[in-house]
Amino acid sequence: MKKVFKTMKKIRRYIRNLLLFFFISTIGAVILYRFLPVYITPLMVIRVVEQVFQGEKPRLHHSWVSFENISRHLPMAVIASEDNRFAEHHGFDFKAIQQAIEEKKKGKKQRGASTISQQTAKNVFLWPESSWIRKGFEAYFTVLIELFWSKERIMEVYLNSIEMGDGIYGAEAVAKHHFNTTAKNLSRSESALIAASLPNPLRFNSGKPSNYMLKRKRQILRLMQLVPQFPEKKEKSK
Repeated sequence: MKKVFKTMKKIRRYIRNLLLFFFISTIGAVILYRFLPVYITPLMVIRVVEQVFQGEKPRLHHSWVSFENISRHLPMAVIASEDNRFAEHHGFDFKAIQQAIEEKKKGKKQRGASTISQQTAKNVFLWPESSWIRKGFEAYFTVLIELFWSKERIMEVYLNSIEMGDGIYGAEAVAKHHFNTTAKNLSRSESALIAASLPNPLRFNSGKPSNYMLKRKRQILRLMQLVPQFPEKKEKSK
């Protein structure tokens, strides 16, 4: 009986230490990334490994740029396209989630309800394959970044880390490889094309847009007129 008690005590201590390590390490990482550039993400590593195993030359184009060096049109385009309540919610758009549930019940084509905050949490800290475990971790990291980061920081990391083409990550890389310009000089039209590609950047090439993408670009440009300029960006442009 004493052996069983000792074993149970060791297991409880092990679980406690494991949980402490998890919370301290994850919260510490989120706090560090509040200030440090994100130069590499799990998705970048996964894509490179996939390319190597397929016998292809690794493709990884990524350059970190500060929020001030990203066109003011790009945050507006991705908000209009991906998350029009980004400035209002605290990481989760419950209206969009409810709409998605209702549409699924009616048998309509299911649409995503992930916010920019959720996508940032997934891009920076997690793996791309969808599962309930990943979604749980995604919710946890979303709460953390909303707690410790500003909306501007979330947008800055999102625009620097998201996949925007084959081996292309972030605003600076896509501006260079698809438009022969810089992230700071992206036009409204170019920003809308980038936003149009985000649901599937490996299928939709913002540099060589299909008719569908051109149609989607026009929709995003119209929506951008209804989106107020991103708050922090507006303050810095004064």
